[in-house]
Amino acid sequence: MTTDSIAFVWRGTDRNGQPSTGEEMASSAAMARAQLRRQGVTTKSVKKKAKEFTLFGTKKITPADIAIFTRQLATMMKAGVPLVQAFTIVADGTEHETMRRLINDLRTDVASGTNIADALSKHPRQFDELF
Repeated sequence: MTTDSIAFVWRGTDRNGQPSTGEEMASSAAMARAQLRRQGVTTKSVKKKAKEFTLFGTKKITPADIAIFTRQLATMMKAGVPLVQAFTIVADGTEHETMRRLINDLRTDVASGTNIADALSKHPRQFDELF
């Protein structure tokens, strides 16, 4: 598996001839087929896995995304990185476009003088009252 791996979903038959489906990470559909063949799977179809999108075409922010963001922010704060700079670093480090937009919104609010609690409260779907 390379660093440029893509998720593929596949249908086929296993070593025992039983119908089987699954997901395989590979750099191309051909590589996924080859990997599956080495595992004893005869593929009938291999397709790029569809990305998870919400109704409006953007990837949904999960509780795990918020937990990772919170952990990264806490680590930078403990290291003495200023809050606005920490937002910039975390936003630049995420590939999740929706999460990046959320972090940039928070950074803009905090940089303009809004306290962090008020900035977070503008996003109640991601940050509940405990935040």
